Amino acid sequence: MKLLVAYLATPGGEDAVAFGACLARTFGASLDIAVVIPPDPPETITSAAGFAEALDEAARQWVAGAADLVPGDVVAETHVVVDEHVAHGLITEIERVGATMLVVGASGGGITGRHSLGSVVNDLLHSSPVPVALAPRGFSHTGAERIREITTAIGSRPGAEILLDTALALSARGDLPLRLLSLVSRDDITGRTTDDEAVARAVDLANTSLETAHKRLSDQTPIASTLAQGRNVEEAVSSVEWHDGDMIMVGSSRLAAPGRLFLGATAAKMMSVLAVPLLVVPGPDRE
Repeated sequence: MKLLVAYLATPGGEDAVAFGACLARTFGASLDIAVVIPPDPPETITSAAGFAEALDEAARQWVAGAADLVPGDVVAETHVVVDEHVAHGLITEIERVGATMLVVGASGGGITGRHSLGSVVNDLLHSSPVPVALAPRGFSHTGAERIREITTAIGSRPGAEILLDTALALSARGDLPLRLLSLVSRDDITGRTTDDEAVARAVDLANTSLETAHKRLSDQTPIASTLAQGRNVEEAVSSVEWHDGDMIMVGSSRLAAPGRLFLGATAAKMMSVLAVPLLVVPGPDRE
């Protein structure tokens, strides 16, 4: 299993490396750390040669700095990727190295929560062909060394099945407890549905997912189901108990292109109040 870490010489880049190391320990994976730089400018531009040399030297220093952040018990390689667009360069690198997950850091500066998205991370959360793991701000200082438990926000929309499949696979690979989370937001309940009916549907869905998890995971794997209610998504997810080492998984919006990731409105709302790492899973391939 390979994880590609998107690195910048910023606190967000340090968070990404630290979270990548946490995931690598948990799942027995190796890291590929990539720094994306623009191509050399045309020779017609004044001082183009000097700019290119300075950029190449800076890139070497950046990847060396990234390598220094990797703990000794984690295997990692560093790469400099040349591309006009950072997100495109990272997606190309995902395919080149055969990465099964992309790890990024929050940009910092968010008003609420500890997840705030820069333009590159936002682009990746709407186009990546593999799951994107987002480290909250400050993870390099306060994050756990390993994942303690996976929480999966289950639903009934298209893509829910692949989300559960991915959660089950990661739980098995890391020998991790799995918590299935059903959210009931009163703001999202339609006029034809009562609160009791919405809760009943969430309970039915949770029971079905719980049955699937018990069938596919080891009898020794702790599996739990939690129902969280609130006036809105933010209040519902804030009512859930979280611990150091927890990670939440969410699926992509139904607007996602086949086999691609697209951060949906519900996940975005959750990010505004969560301080735990988030893993967003692409939608299913469709013919």
